[in-house]
Amino acid sequence: MLLDSRVREQLVTKKKVEEKKMMGGLTFMVDNKMFLGIVNDDLMARIGSDNYDQALKYVNCRKIDFTRREMKGNGFIDERGTDRDKDLIK
Repeated sequence: MLLDSRVREQLVTKKKVEEKKMMGGLTFMVDNKMFLGIVNDDLMARIGSDNYDQALKYVNCRKIDFTRREMKGNGFIDERGTDRDKDLIK
């Protein structure tokens, strides 16, 4: 199953979910705020500043730098980190 379909299944319990094409991919908005996105086969997620440096040590997580400027607190998670549905939305 494609990543976007898997994310939709996980978000079914959330209220006010909207999908928008943004940043070269698909963004899922919850309560009018960006919740996560999909760019190519990668999940784009808010990690938070407290967990950011630790998350980047994982082989499946990398920095987001669309404009060559790092988006601290956010990361791309590749398909190795999104292979289990229970890990998609936390």
